[in-house]
Amino acid sequence: MLDKILADAKPKMEAGIEHFKDELRSIHTGRASSSLVDDVMVSYYGNSTPLKQVASVTTPDSNMISIQPWDKGVLGDIELAIRNANLGFNPINDGHQVRIVLPPLTEERRKEYVKTVGQKAEVVKITMRNARKEAWDKIQSSQKSGELTEDDKYRGEDRLNKLIDDYNKQIEELSKKKEKDIMTI
Repeated sequence: MLDKILADAKPKMEAGIEHFKDELRSIHTGRASSSLVDDVMVSYYGNSTPLKQVASVTTPDSNMISIQPWDKGVLGDIELAIRNANLGFNPINDGHQVRIVLPPLTEERRKEYVKTVGQKAEVVKITMRNARKEAWDKIQSSQKSGELTEDDKYRGEDRLNKLIDDYNKQIEELSKKKEKDIMTI
């Protein structure tokens, strides 16, 4: 029973880590990356479609993103979607492709991004704590109903705490790596 409760908590924690990784990919580090525009949704013939499904996104150099649509008729929609996504980019439509030239980051902007990383890390840690609390509540109720012994309850608490510590270490490592990328000029 204890193993099942812990096994049920793990996917929620893994999902939190994966979401955090996705959030970190969308934070600008000063270098061009196609992941900066991955979440942009384009109005494609009346349907909201991810950018990567209507165009090829490449990074020809470290400060430019090039978006080559498969259908030239969607160029204006791509440009509009990027502007409306509030990414801080100014797309350039040359009639064949949309280019985004990334401006160099100022020290102040880099510090803002580092602060954003910290905020996103805290949100995912709260998610982890909520998953831990849910699992702990299940362990306690199972112990009260007689499905688990008191020893199992405390063994479960130790395993749950170790699990949370492992995930928190992952979050810290990911945060530090991203902060280093942001602050590297």
